[in-house]
This record gives sequence, C-alpha cells and structure tokens, in this order.
Amino acid sequence: MSTRVLVTGASGNTGRPLVRLLREQGAWVRAATRHAASPEADEHVRFDWTDSSTHESALRDVDRIYLVAPVGVAEPEPLVQPFLALARRAGVRRVVVLSSSAIRDGDPGMGRLNHLARTMFPEWTVLRPSWFMQNFVGDHPVAHGIRAENQIVTATGDGRVGFVDAADIAAVAVRALLDEVPHNTEHLITGPEALSYTEVAALATELTGREVRHLSVSTMDFADRLVAAGYPAEFASVLAGLDEEIRQGSEDRTTDTVLRVTGRTPRSLRAFLTDHLPALHPGERGGVSRT
Repeated sequence: MSTRVLVTGASGNTGRPLVRLLREQGAWVRAATRHAASPEADEHVRFDWTDSSTHESALRDVDRIYLVAPVGVAEPEPLVQPFLALARRAGVRRVVVLSSSAIRDGDPGMGRLNHLARTMFPEWTVLRPSWFMQNFVGDHPVAHGIRAENQIVTATGDGRVGFVDAADIAAVAVRALLDEVPHNTEHLITGPEALSYTEVAALATELTGREVRHLSVSTMDFADRLVAAGYPAEFASVLAGLDEEIRQGSEDRTTDTVLRVTGRTPRSLRAFLTDHLPALHPGERGGVSRT
C-alpha cells in the first residue's frame, strides 16, 4: 500500500505544489480545503477547522498529515488539538506542521502547535519558513500595495528577511512526509539571501520600470492598516509585532535547509519575481492565497 497523506490547506501557497510533488513521488493524497477542489489529488474533501463534522472523513485511512493551521486565528490550539487527538486515535503516526521562522516551540499561538506535534506523535517535523515570496504577487497587503500604490508598507525599518519560495518549502515538506526515517526535528527554511523591503522595492522598480518605494511606519500604524485590510484585530497585532522583530534583526539570516534536505538550490527573489512579473503590475489580482 502506498503512503497515504492528508494535506490540509491544499489550495494554499505550499499545499498546491505539495499535492503535486507527493503524487509525483507515488504517494496517495487526500486534499482538504474549505472550498476549491484539488484536481491533482487522489481525493478531495471539504475541511473546516471550525466544523468538527468534517474532521473524521478527512482522517479516514491516512497515516500522515501536512498540517496548516487555521488562517487568521491568533490562538489556534483549541481548534487544532482535538483534531490531532482524533488523528492519533485514527492511527496517524507522522505529522508535518507548517509553522514560521518567527515562532519557537511552546511560544503562544502557533508555537503551541509545534509542541503538540512533537509530544503527540512518534514521527514529526516542524517547518519554520521565513516570509513567503508569494506575498509580493498574490492576495496579500504587500502585493496590493505594489500594484495599487507602487509602494510596500511595513513596520520593518531596515530589517532584512530571508524570503523563501513556497515551492521550496513544499519540497522540504515532501521529504519530511515521505522519507523512511522520520526527521523528528525543526527545519528553519529561508531563501538564498536576506533582503530589506527597501532592497525589494528597488528590485521591483528595476523589473517593472515603475518606481516602487518602501514606506516604513510604526508598529501601531501597521497594525491599523492590517485591520483596515480585513485582518482580525488580534491577528493584526501579532503580525505587526513580527514586523517589529524584523526591524530588530530577528530574520536577518539564511540557512542551507532547502539544499541539504532536498538537493535543490533555493530560488532567489529575483528569479521568482521575474517569473511572476505580470502579477506586479496594476490591474492584476494575483490569486495566491495567504496560506
């Protein structure tokens, strides 16, 4: 019997390429999403973190899970812990959690999910990627700012980030899900270089021929802007706090994780933006989710 994997967040930035890569490796894949079907998966099921009636069918006959936490929820543990307990009872042995480079095991919010995976399952991996390159081209305030106002608004100052392509994260996830020996570790995942948003704006200017600038605002102002963009206030406060940490240098780093785990060279932001150039121009909607 082939490895049977449940991919939550299957329509998201990492979920879409992950489904395809798992199938290419011979795994059987059930894609779980709230709405859109996943044509590349073996099976698609409706899945909603807030509707426990959708959980049992998602877990039927799978032995591994790619777990993407509920989007926009500052404290996801009350939703996720019962699902993971059900997964253990259903016979799931391996869980790979999509977390963040800014979050450590046991931290409030998402950090509790890292802890749950490590303590509830014999085989586990926590993926801690840096900020997604997809934020510049999809359905994200940064991308909207580039297209509509020719500017990137953050509270990061001159802080640098090792932006990473979600496809590279998915490639690491494949190995964590399918390797015979469980990784049982955290993987800190970045792209090949750390850049400030000012440097990113200069790159966007070069590639588009339009002047794109970086506007650095206060942490409080940035939180207010996120709320205005539709984010829940509590979650907006969390995101703004992460920008403040970037300002202080928390994300100014790169790792060799993508190359070491997958054998592939991580994609540069220049290459990524060049391939997604139409999505940087006014009038484009992007179409990339926040997951």
